[in-house]
Amino acid sequence: MRLLRLLSHRNAWLLLALDALLALAAHLLAYLTRFEGALPGAQWENFTAWAAWAVGIKLACLAAMDGYRGMWRYTSLPDVLRIAKAVTLASLAMMSFLLVTQRFEGFSRSVFLLDWLYTLLAFAGARLGIRLWKGPAMRSGLSGMTGGTGVAGTAVPVRDCVILGAGEAGEKLVRDILSSPRAGIRLAGIFDDDRTKHGKTLHGTPVLDAIDALPQWLAGRRIAAQEALIAMPSATGPAMRRIVQVCETARLPCRTIPSLRELAQGRVNVKALRDVDYRDLLPREEARPDPDSIRHAVAGKRVLVTGAGGSIGSELCRQLLAFEPTELQLLDMSESALYGIQMELAYDRQFHRHTPLLGSLADTAWTHWALQTHRPQVIFHAAAYKHVPMLEQHPWQAVINNILAMNNLLQAARDSEVESLLLVSTDKAVRPTSVMGASKRLAERLLQSHCSSAARAGMRLMAVRFGNVLGSSGSVIPLFRAQIERGGPVTVTHPEVVRYFMTVEEACLLILQAGALGRAPGGGAGEIYLLKMGRPVNIAQMAEDLIRLSGREPGRDVAVEFIGLRPGEKLYEELVTEGEGVVASAHEQLMVLKGEDCAAGSLDGLLEELAVAAATRDGGRIRELLRRGVPEYRPA
Repeated sequence: MRLLRLLSHRNAWLLLALDALLALAAHLLAYLTRFEGALPGAQWENFTAWAAWAVGIKLACLAAMDGYRGMWRYTSLPDVLRIAKAVTLASLAMMSFLLVTQRFEGFSRSVFLLDWLYTLLAFAGARLGIRLWKGPAMRSGLSGMTGGTGVAGTAVPVRDCVILGAGEAGEKLVRDILSSPRAGIRLAGIFDDDRTKHGKTLHGTPVLDAIDALPQWLAGRRIAAQEALIAMPSATGPAMRRIVQVCETARLPCRTIPSLRELAQGRVNVKALRDVDYRDLLPREEARPDPDSIRHAVAGKRVLVTGAGGSIGSELCRQLLAFEPTELQLLDMSESALYGIQMELAYDRQFHRHTPLLGSLADTAWTHWALQTHRPQVIFHAAAYKHVPMLEQHPWQAVINNILAMNNLLQAARDSEVESLLLVSTDKAVRPTSVMGASKRLAERLLQSHCSSAARAGMRLMAVRFGNVLGSSGSVIPLFRAQIERGGPVTVTHPEVVRYFMTVEEACLLILQAGALGRAPGGGAGEIYLLKMGRPVNIAQMAEDLIRLSGREPGRDVAVEFIGLRPGEKLYEELVTEGEGVVASAHEQLMVLKGEDCAAGSLDGLLEELAVAAATRDGGRIRELLRRGVPEYRPA
């Protein structure tokens, strides 16, 4: 049957004819070798009588062992092993048949041993020869001589590149480059810090020296290269920073393969290469979640994400898909943002168990209706206004969206038998100097004030607090990039301002992990979780790094200008405030803040006064009330 299916394919008859000819030639050569080129009459008769059977059995065994399923131009070791099994099976079948029917009388056993060897060499050699001719090595060699050709002889520009990293990722990248001539990459060599690899080759490409030696190799014209390809997905931020600095010294642009987390979505290949991003240079290791605990917390649950159209909320939705919620409820008051994440989930992610909820949590009646109707079991509350200067000008909006809406959600969740609710907070809530920070700190206190009533309803409450998120809407990175593209200047508020940073992927994993911890025994009593952030990042240094990553030089090509702190901003952010005791959590990279208890109902009067001040847009009164609710709030 496999042979019949094979015959329906294009070029199948040609492949079969070639294999038949090789099988016949191998059988004849075995006789000629055994009898030193002169076949006795009886042996010639044996050959002519048995040749057709030998060819047929070999082809049948090859088809039975899937020897015709692979494309010859991509022949690999598994294909050669299949050929060896097929040839061995064919030889055993022929010898067994002759032994049973003729007791091998008149036949030479050594002929069949030689036939096995010659057939294996012929079948494997033919396929490897096609691979050499049609495959990457020959094509890359030809493209190197001709300047590269694409489809129908179209010229493809070729650039000489070096690969940094000779590990598993480097090997896969080399292999993919050699099999992708249209990528226009010619490998000049590989650099790796492992001295035991120096002098060896990866698919014919030499491992030349340590990475730090790259500038000397280029300066001495021992190699020529126009780009460096970094194949070190597990490199830490400091290690990646060193590699980028080596490339800068060598005046060599660089690209990198994605991180290990990104690579989990697909294989290492040329298309996966991207520019080095600032997140690659973060001075600490990325957070490592516990996927089993997260899955236990959300699998089979109806999960509501507020602010689902925002940068944090949308990434949270994407990551939740891997943990198999029964339904994903998407809440946002921005129609376009909600439509965007809905379309992405439906068409890009092929996830259709989602429900869009267009509305504002500041609408008390609508909030209760939404939760009573859709009955979420787990809530991740990411909806909030977060831009410090904007909320300094519109403090009433911070009250409405960050405080009153939070209170509405807590009450509706308690009445709708929600199992757990997690508030996404910020490090700006620590000793706040801005309306935004004070509003988020009051939201944390509000959550803690609901703990007793939530516990009676069987609901767990927790919050997560983290620093700035790279790439989120309104963050400093997109602003700096836009300023660099315009030629500068890049504006920094103060030369000593520092911030904690994390990637949006990390932020969402932290949210999910904190949600899982809060649902564990003993959790969900108003704890605030935070990530061990390592050292804060100097913003001026970040600006200079981004300028260099764009291929420019700070001060020479793009200026850095200091414009002074804006209203509500601080030189540094903190993760812990006075009165909060830091204890370890069940996750090694997360800490738990045990703050002072906030009595139930203690904030009710303050909320009523804030609602009145917000309705009359009385900014002064709002700041006064925020200072009452958050004693550590000191307006800048």
